[in-house]
Amino acid sequence: MPESVVNRFLEMMSAERGAAQNTLEAYGRDVEQFLENCSYASLKDISGDDIEDFIQYLSRDEHLSPKTVARKISALREFFKFLYTEKLIKTNPSLDILTPKQQKPLPKFLTQEEIKQLIQAAKAENTPAGRRMCVMLELMYACGLRVSELVSLPENCINFDKRQILIRGKGSKERIVPVAPQAIEAVFDYLSYRDYFIKGGRKSMWLFPSKSSTSGHITRDTFFKHLKEIAVRAGISPQKVTPHVLRHSFATHLLNHDVDLRSVQKMLGHESINTTEIYTHIISDKLIQTVQKLHPLAQKHS
Repeated sequence: MPESVVNRFLEMMSAERGAAQNTLEAYGRDVEQFLENCSYASLKDISGDDIEDFIQYLSRDEHLSPKTVARKISALREFFKFLYTEKLIKTNPSLDILTPKQQKPLPKFLTQEEIKQLIQAAKAENTPAGRRMCVMLELMYACGLRVSELVSLPENCINFDKRQILIRGKGSKERIVPVAPQAIEAVFDYLSYRDYFIKGGRKSMWLFPSKSSTSGHITRDTFFKHLKEIAVRAGISPQKVTPHVLRHSFATHLLNHDVDLRSVQKMLGHESINTTEIYTHIISDKLIQTVQKLHPLAQKHS
């Protein structure tokens, strides 16, 4: 009976949910693995404890990752929901099953020295496009901008007197971020040759206009491509350098210099402090050295 029920379940997933073939095959394997592990003659005898035991088996004995275990749990949830809907079981044993927490990968970031190398490599290309990339690079790192925010900055976004930038982020939410003096000066100098990037001497509302893009401003793809080229010239692996890595570097370096988490949250435009807290798991070399030097257990006993 279980084999025919599994086939009916997969047919439902295909017909009603439009599940892809790879998904159907994975779900079939997951459900069959559970039923073999469970070895019950009747589906009605299966309990939540049986599912919990199976999860423990996957994690402890099979050493599967939380992500893989979560996928198998998802398959079982769908399977038992199907059985309950079809009245093949009286209660759904998967209702109270919790999915194991998946550890979020720590943000990748560059060192302060690597950031300096990138900026120097960009400055070395003495062309209008190279100088523009240098300005964009400094501004992105100085303010922790998303690449979509950077390329679509309006010309009037910066208050040069107050050294602040107005950013329109996700969901059109605005935030004001202070700008480092070096970045302010770079933008101010850039304005003198900004017209080079405007077609036919027309006016443009964008801080970083483009003669060729349909949006009227430099595109994310163009910035990404030039950033990789700068990384190569700086002697840094281009795989390490992305726009988001620059944003991560901004946040990490601020926290390593004792800026409080709430301030970093506001500057990054995170709605929840939980999103920003991931950066607290990155420990700087400076902090490691401090702990090793000053912690009571690190002191030599006479």
